[in-house]
Amino acid sequence: MNPIATIETPAVTAPNAVLRTPPAPPAEAAAYFRASLAFHTDVSDVAAALATGEDPGFVLVDTRSTAAWDQGHIPGARHLPTALLPERAERLLDPAVPVVTYCWGPGCDGAARAALALAERGYRVKEMLGGFEYWVREGFGYETRDGGDRRAPDPLTAPADTADCGC
Repeated sequence: MNPIATIETPAVTAPNAVLRTPPAPPAEAAAYFRASLAFHTDVSDVAAALATGEDPGFVLVDTRSTAAWDQGHIPGARHLPTALLPERAERLLDPAVPVVTYCWGPGCDGAARAALALAERGYRVKEMLGGFEYWVREGFGYETRDGGDRRAPDPLTAPADTADCGC
């Protein structure tokens, strides 16, 4: 008799696909989300930190190509494409200053790849969730090779009547 054939697995019943895998216990969830905040920041928090006009305590790094940088980038960001990071990071970044990386948007993991490469070189780093796409969609100003620009906030990504989303 095949021992694998005799193993019975209980049927998993859940009211829906969301609960098919149950939520983690509260302590595990708290640890996960606490850790997540150590690795990520969002567009609104970066914009608020940069808007003070004071040193935000971090350097913002655009990890995209030169063509993408010219198409549009966040004012004050440093341009350090991921592919050039190994040869240029030491020259452009102070290891004592935290780095926030960004790329195109949520469909791109270039900022995560750059963050990994920087962390492996001893930098403290966070990834800006949403990337350049959400910077623009939330209505923050950006620079191109032809000058500055700004679009109206997308009401699906930013509050329409206030600068504070309440989160």
